[in-house]
Amino acid sequence: QVQLVESGGGLVQAGGSLSVSCAASGRTFTTYGVGWFRQAPGKKREFVAGILWYSGITSYADSVKGRFTISRVNAEKTVYLQMNSLKSEDTAVYYCAARSSGPPDQSPSLYDYWGQGTQVTVSS
Repeated sequence: QVQLVESGGGLVQAGGSLSVSCAASGRTFTTYGVGWFRQAPGKKREFVAGILWYSGITSYADSVKGRFTISRVNAEKTVYLQMNSLKSEDTAVYYCAARSSGPPDQSPSLYDYWGQGTQVTVSS
């Protein structure tokens, strides 16, 4: 079993930056694919960024490419999402998710574990 806990959300002005983190605990995490998703009110949960834990290979949604950076710190078992040049449309609850086999994927249904989410609000 893996537990994921997000932190670092908050309120920021458009054009600003924010970092959210996802701390993992439980069974071995190093072979997992980890993704960040977000869900705005009335919208479907969408893929934001992903990282394959053991290799560090990353992937991004087109909407955040060049603005967001996903990274991980092995010793801390923590995945970070650095968000720059934030826009009002980035406002959402951000979730961390992990799948026990396979690389990160854009489909939420492929993930085995989810965090509780953290709110990110970008004011225009």
